[in-house]
Amino acid sequence: MKFRTLPGTQLHVSHVCLGTMTWGEQNSERDAHMQLDYAVAQGVNFIDTAEMYPVPPNGT
Repeated sequence: MKFRTLPGTQLHVSHVCLGTMTWGEQNSERDAHMQLDYAVAQGVNFIDTAEMYPVPPNGT
């Protein structure tokens, strides 16, 4: 796994991010645990837990 240091910090995050927005809706809890376990085993340490991102009013 490749990592990047966040500017101005000593934090090293994986180039790959695991998105979790669909957990609880499209995935079972068991599936979510399996996906997270697999990602961590591959070296992923960047996990996006945002439920939703805002959409600009103009669509831009």
